[in-house]
Amino acid sequence: MTHRFRNFLSAAGATIVLAGAAHAEDVTMRFLASHGSIAAHELAQELGYFKGTGVSVESIGYAGGGPESLFALASEDVDIGSAATSAVLNSIASGNDFVAAYPSNGINDEVQSIFYVLEDSPIHSIEDIAGKTIAVNTLGAHLDYTVREALHSVGLPQNAANLIVAPGPQLEQVLRSKQVDIAAFGYWQTTFEGVAHTQGGLRAVFDDTDILGDIAGGFTVLRRDWADEHPEAAKAFIEKSALALDYAREHPEETREIMARMLEERGENPEVAQYFAGYGIREGGLPVEHDVQFWIDVLVREGALSEGQLDVSDILLITGDEEKTDKESGA
Repeated sequence: MTHRFRNFLSAAGATIVLAGAAHAEDVTMRFLASHGSIAAHELAQELGYFKGTGVSVESIGYAGGGPESLFALASEDVDIGSAATSAVLNSIASGNDFVAAYPSNGINDEVQSIFYVLEDSPIHSIEDIAGKTIAVNTLGAHLDYTVREALHSVGLPQNAANLIVAPGPQLEQVLRSKQVDIAAFGYWQTTFEGVAHTQGGLRAVFDDTDILGDIAGGFTVLRRDWADEHPEAAKAFIEKSALALDYAREHPEETREIMARMLEERGENPEVAQYFAGYGIREGGLPVEHDVQFWIDVLVREGALSEGQLDVSDILLITGDEEKTDKESGA
């Protein structure tokens, strides 16, 4: 499978083309892992996809959420960041020169973020969440913006609900102890959602696909200067991670086994791997422009961005749209 990569500008203003050789220079890309899950680039390394490319990835700790991951990327403590699309766009708009490598997760009928209440809760619809307290893993990211869009969809103020932060492993606990009215399990937290669901006593009110449809939920991102300096490594990193996304979709049971082993090796509970529902990314493992444009439009509507401030073509290094165009033209 071949992909045509976008051109992008280096810090010096020269145009770089991601077209590199079969073997990149030897680079180790540092990242922060997420509790209860493994990223596609972790899976790619475990599957041996980076062999012969010169690329390897290394976890140097954990991130509590996407914004923390982006802070680490901006400060050059890591070489790979990962966050919800809205958080990535806000970070770029704030001056961080990031580019989107591949969609880290997506939402569809199989993989989605679910907003749970206790079975006897009086909350039965989006209208009912006004004035209620919702636990999310972090603020300013996917779940935060999903709540805003949900409230907007029924004509309520986007700040009508109260959001508090609870780490993924504690979402079930804060809901069952009635510290919050609703617990939001993100699409990347299907392991924790699966455990909570099997315990019973919970009821789903809505999910993010009800609000957003089928869309990439977040992106793995790189600093533009790093990608300028290591174009072959960036190419290999994206292509092999996209292959790992395809592997996970085509081999779900094998992926759960790999995840269980990796979680155990890093001291986490391997049992949660059985609830991994997949990455929710379309065939080919690459984004389409709608994945980013949707959130640009939302942020423009909210006043967080000005019209024309960000352009999809400046953010995505490669898209599934381009590959489709190549195939249709016979290229």
